Amino acid sequence: MSASLFHRLGAFVILCWLTVGLAACSSFVKAGDNRHNQPLSGAVVQGLRNMGSSANEAMLVRIFKEEAVLEVWKRTASGTYKLFKAYEICAFSGELGPKFKEGDRQSPEGFSTITPGLLHPKSNYYLAFNTGFPNKFDRAHGRTGSNLMVHGDCSSSGCYAMTDQGVAEIYALARDSFKGGNTSFQLQIFPFRMTTANLARHSSSPHMDFWKNIKTGYDLFELTKTPPAWDVCEGRYIFNPASSGPLNALGPCPPVIANAALTAKQQADNATLASQSEAAQKATDRKAAEDAALKQRSEAVSGFFGGIGGMFGGNPGQDPNIKPVISGKPASLPTPANARP
Repeated sequence: MSASLFHRLGAFVILCWLTVGLAACSSFVKAGDNRHNQPLSGAVVQGLRNMGSSANEAMLVRIFKEEAVLEVWKRTASGTYKLFKAYEICAFSGELGPKFKEGDRQSPEGFSTITPGLLHPKSNYYLAFNTGFPNKFDRAHGRTGSNLMVHGDCSSSGCYAMTDQGVAEIYALARDSFKGGNTSFQLQIFPFRMTTANLARHSSSPHMDFWKNIKTGYDLFELTKTPPAWDVCEGRYIFNPASSGPLNALGPCPPVIANAALTAKQQADNATLASQSEAAQKATDRKAAEDAALKQRSEAVSGFFGGIGGMFGGNPGQDPNIKPVISGKPASLPTPANARP
């Protein structure tokens, strides 16, 4: 073998070794090109199996702002969904309530349908999926915004920020669900868990009508453990409409599929909410009255001690135009006797 051929062969072996080595290292880079293909851990796969589900099964995601929690639910062999895992939300922007316009730094609320095209494998915030804002409801109300994500990096400016580890697992669950043949998953975003107690605490909020509207979808899922079908008509969300095909967002609403359990729950909740809201208002009024009485007593005490002080240090309430007897200036010397008239 000639020296030239030997050198070429050696160079080829070294090149192959470098190629394999670099390819093997790329998966260990945090923001490497392969981060979106990280497999689910064995513990996650086993956990899904234990609950009667799998990575390829359908899923649903719920977000609760006030509790700072993101839940992943998975469909089981029975056809209903079970809670698989709750993830802590690092941060979200704004306050409780929906998003209205681009730049208001407010995180959205409502229902969305997440499709594979909304996944962002090359996100600057590690991994992400788009919330779909503005959805049909938001557009019907002229609301604006873009790139509202669930992402990593623990930093938010209108999005829902997770840890990198958390968003990697959520992303992988969504990816594998799509690989299983599911064309989408439902995202439900609420200001808080939609209990009557929580609604009563916020009974004076201008968003109450909107929250009561999306509570219907929340209640349906709580009762059936299956995602309700949602659409928009008359400018509001409608759940499980008894019709086929998309609705006109501002047009008339069709009937909904009857659900006796939902009707009973709504009637009971409305009565409880009215009672709790009344009690909350009375407590607010009582607190306001107590604060006013305390202020009045404080002013009376202040006036009393001010009066006592006036007995010794002058009357602070006297006419400021009257020259005080004691001016605080040195007295003038008396006129000599021989100079007096």
